[in-house]
Amino acid sequence: MSAVTTQERSAPQPGPRVAERITPVSALQHGALLTWRSLLKIKRNPEEVLGLTFMPIMFVALFVFVFGQAMMGDWQAYRDFIIPGITAQSVIFATIGTGVSLNTDIEKGIFDRFRSLPVARSAPLTGAILGDLVRYAITVLIVLLVGVAIGYRPDGGFLGVLGAFAVVMVFAFALCWLSAFVGLLMRTPMAVNIFGTLWMFPLTFASSTFVDPELMPGWMAAFAKINPVTHVTDAMRAFMEGGDVAGPLMWTAVWAVLLIAVFFPLATRAYRRRS
Repeated sequence: MSAVTTQERSAPQPGPRVAERITPVSALQHGALLTWRSLLKIKRNPEEVLGLTFMPIMFVALFVFVFGQAMMGDWQAYRDFIIPGITAQSVIFATIGTGVSLNTDIEKGIFDRFRSLPVARSAPLTGAILGDLVRYAITVLIVLLVGVAIGYRPDGGFLGVLGAFAVVMVFAFALCWLSAFVGLLMRTPMAVNIFGTLWMFPLTFASSTFVDPELMPGWMAAFAKINPVTHVTDAMRAFMEGGDVAGPLMWTAVWAVLLIAVFFPLATRAYRRRS
């Protein structure tokens, strides 16, 4: 008995587990895995998709049929002008949900479980954002289908629509990092929603989304012309309806790179502090 005990004591004890080294490739794999988790939320919470579906329909109906005649004297002309803008606005507003969802996961302790796993620190954020991009794609599709149903026919054809889709999705991806940062800073999902709405309204309405900035008062027109939403909307409109796409596309790319460069590290750092 004593010999067995002595042998057990003399046997080497396992040392502390060495954390797996996270490489860029493994970080991408972890992000893809958590993207799938984010997509599964759609199946479990179909009401989220319903919200993303009915909101664009409501905006199209209200702005085209209620304001179209007053804005341009012809609701068909205003329809052709506003469909790209409503598409951009609907997706941009939907990015608030990224911050709300992340804040909810933190409140439920889900991120504490991620912290105990050998995954890249940025993977939960990347997975959540990439999963949300699928929801935004659904929003774009719904707006376009409603537009086609009421007679909208983009002059740019399929390639123009595809270019506009790429523009708004790239900008939404960049804006999601800002939303994620806000979601990680605020204490409750309701606070995230309120704060996000407060800064989304001036960005979307004080832009070329619903009216030409030239028709605005001087001080507001100056803001609208440098507003990133104006650049996104103008780039989408140029793709879908024809026109100079180089200028607004360049500024959209500049804003997207700037947002990612600033808020990707800030969101990752805030995530580390919260989890």
